[in-house]
Formats: sequence, structure tokens, C-alpha cells
Amino acid sequence: MGKEELEKRLDELKEEYSHTKYNKATNKHLGILRKKISEIKEEIVESGKRQKGSGFFVKKTGDATVALLGFPSAGKSSLINLLANTQSKTAAYAFTTTMIVPGIMLYKDSHIQVFDMPGIIEDAHKGVGGGRSVLSALKTADLIVFVIDAAITSQLDMIMKELDALHIRVNQKAPRIEVIELQKNTGIEIGVNRSGISEDDIKDVLNELKIYSAFVRIRDRITIDDLIEAVLNRSSYMNGIVALNKIDTVVDYKQRADAISKKWKMNVVPISAKDRINIESLKAEIYKSLGIITIYLSPDGKERNPMVLKSGANIGDAAMRLHTKLSDVTRSAYITGPSAKFDRQRVGVEHELADGDTVTFIRGDR
Repeated sequence: MGKEELEKRLDELKEEYSHTKYNKATNKHLGILRKKISEIKEEIVESGKRQKGSGFFVKKTGDATVALLGFPSAGKSSLINLLANTQSKTAAYAFTTTMIVPGIMLYKDSHIQVFDMPGIIEDAHKGVGGGRSVLSALKTADLIVFVIDAAITSQLDMIMKELDALHIRVNQKAPRIEVIELQKNTGIEIGVNRSGISEDDIKDVLNELKIYSAFVRIRDRITIDDLIEAVLNRSSYMNGIVALNKIDTVVDYKQRADAISKKWKMNVVPISAKDRINIESLKAEIYKSLGIITIYLSPDGKERNPMVLKSGANIGDAAMRLHTKLSDVTRSAYITGPSAKFDRQRVGVEHELADGDTVTFIRGDR
């Protein structure tokens, strides 16, 4: 549809929504109308964006990727220059960064890619200030670091509102919802339903979304909106922490940090990029929040080559990461480090590794 047709359809949906009285019987229909209205709005924005040009391209590299997100002049450019090897432009006025600036943060022998994202402003999800392209590129990151001016903590509230409008959920677990569409016309079969929504309402919602034959499992308590989001596969779930910057400008930054942490359930690191305060603490928090560990491979018991893995990885995972053939023949390993009871403890492939372990693989014939 063209822009005029989309806007006409949007007006029709809004009209229908405004004239539908809310009650238990209409709740699911209103939920679907809300999603349709949201979809049309996004299509209108996308059509305008296509006319104006392309968005940002982000190439991932390193062991993990972190995005610095904040309002203009929150201090992102100054911060990335401290975290990573970059020359991001800095100035005391807004919109200094007009493109995504990448750098690499070295920490515990890991290589963490850091992006300085262009500044976000209010109504970014509608495309204002190129915000929609920025927020779309954000989804490539493994962690968001919200860079917030300590004197204007309301910046985080506005950013979270923008992310929510684009279905980016921060520090939330995706509800466990499975809707497996079936080829045969067997209707809707619900195997597990812990949603709190009646089976009839679930079937009605799926039918309105043009799903008439499916097997459904819902293992968490959810709303009808959650069900619609899951079926449309529109939500992204990301981890986030806060770098509360410019603490040199306020005296009560600890209370402000505590308030943010309590409201948004996020870890907050008070910093000053200008005075280089707590930068190492921020690096440590980034590493921890990424959920990664660095282990060291020592084939001869002497040299130590670093390898970065996800937390919870075991000996078998490390062998597979190195080479599939090694994984096939590895039956155990010698471990020295935090997960071992003593130096060169012999463990099996199911042994869970810890940050800082040194590993020597043992083949099955040894």
C-alpha cells in the first residue's frame, strides 16, 4: 500500500478502536486492533525512510558487541574513547556523532566490540532524528549500555519509552510461548496453558491472526498482547546496564543511581568520563553483564591461549569451539583455576568452566 492508503487504513482502525467499548468480551479484539495500528504506523515510517535513504549498517566482530545508547551530549563519545581504541569526535553540543563509531575494548584477553550510537531524542521510534534506524541497528548488540547524564536521569525514562514502542524489551525474559502451525486442518490444540487466558480466547486470537491449525504451549502467565507479540515475532529481548555519567556535576549521584536501579531493575555504574572516574568498574560490569568467560588453552602445559565462551560452558563446549574433530575425541581434560579443586585436576567433558580456568584437553586414547 502507498502512504495515502496506509494513512486511510490507520484512520479506519483508530475509528474502530475508539468506538469499541472495553469489556472482557472485547479485550482480545482491542489487543489485536492495537497491534494492527502499531503495524500500520511502522509501515508509514518505513515508507518515508525508504524514500529518504538507507539506515545504519553494523558489522559485528570480536567476542561480543556492546552498544552505547543515550541522548545527544550524554558523553558517549568521550566514554568510547576511554573504553576502546577510537577517535570518536567529542564536543559540548548535541548531535556530534552522526554515524555509528566502532571500537574494541580489551578486557581479560577478550575483544569486546563497542558501538557509539548516534544520539537518541524523543519520538525516535517515529523516525525523528533518524532514531528508528539507530534503534534497529541496536538489535545487533549483545548488551546495551545506557549512557545517562547524572543531572538529567529522566533521559532513561524517555529512552525506555522509545525502545518499548519498537518492541525492544530490556532485562526481560521472553515469555515461553510456542505456536506450531500445522499443515493438516486439525484446529487449535492447546497442550500446555499456564497463561491465565482461557483456551477459547487463545483460539479466537489465533484465528483473528489467520492461524486456524496449530499446536500451542504456553508455560508462563501472559496477556493477550504478549500472545499477539509472540505470534507476530516482533519483540527483541536485550540485556542492559546504566553508565550514569557526569557524576562530577551532581552531589547526590549515589541516590540517583539507587533510584534508577530500583525503578528499572538494572545495574548502575556511576562514572565521569571527563575525570576518568570508575571507568575500570564499568569495564568489569560490561564483561560480567555480557555473560562471558575467558579460559586459557594450554596444549603443552606452558603456553596459554585465550578463548572466550558463554558462561555455563563446559569442557565439551570448549573442545567443539576449537574444532569438531577435537570434540569427537576429547573425553576429559586437566583443569587449573577457579573451577578446579586443585591444580591439574582431571575432569570429564561435562565439567563446567569458570572465568580464568586453564585447560589441557585429553584425548580418548590417553
